[in-house]
Amino acid sequence: MTYDLVPTLIPTLRPLLAAEASAEAFGSGTDPGDLEQDVWLLLFERLESEGPPADPALWVRGAVQAEARRSRRTAQHEVAYATEPADEGERGPEQRALTADRHRTLHAAVRRLPGRCPRIMAALLSPEDLTYREIAGELGMSQGSLGPERSRCLGCLRRMLAAEVAAPEPWGKER
Repeated sequence: MTYDLVPTLIPTLRPLLAAEASAEAFGSGTDPGDLEQDVWLLLFERLESEGPPADPALWVRGAVQAEARRSRRTAQHEVAYATEPADEGERGPEQRALTADRHRTLHAAVRRLPGRCPRIMAALLSPEDLTYREIAGELGMSQGSLGPERSRCLGCLRRMLAAEVAAPEPWGKER
């Protein structure tokens, strides 16, 4: 590569390349900066292999047009995703892993509850969505006592989880 040409070639071609890239980018649906960067890369590859072009300004115009055509052809063959692959909303892989971890922590704490609480909480967390009458019948207790018992179990569970999970201090600072 003829390094002695680079300091003079870059400042000379920069305004022309920026103008040509801006003019061609609109028609090709490409970002002008991307088009400009592709042409700079082509120029440096050419300087390394063949040396400088005889007419650098003419070469830049042709290279910009060729890259814009290539970009248009590529865009015609690309098919857009309906959604971004990594953006699956709240159900992306990271969110699913965090949700599964929270469920494991919750169910482990429920199993450690005292007395009838593990059975009461398991029935309340059941995917079958049981009514209070069904839960009370299943546990052999009156429906009227299920509510107060549930409140005591939830209070106990809350205290257990608060001890396990560090609650942030005021203004969101961790301890």
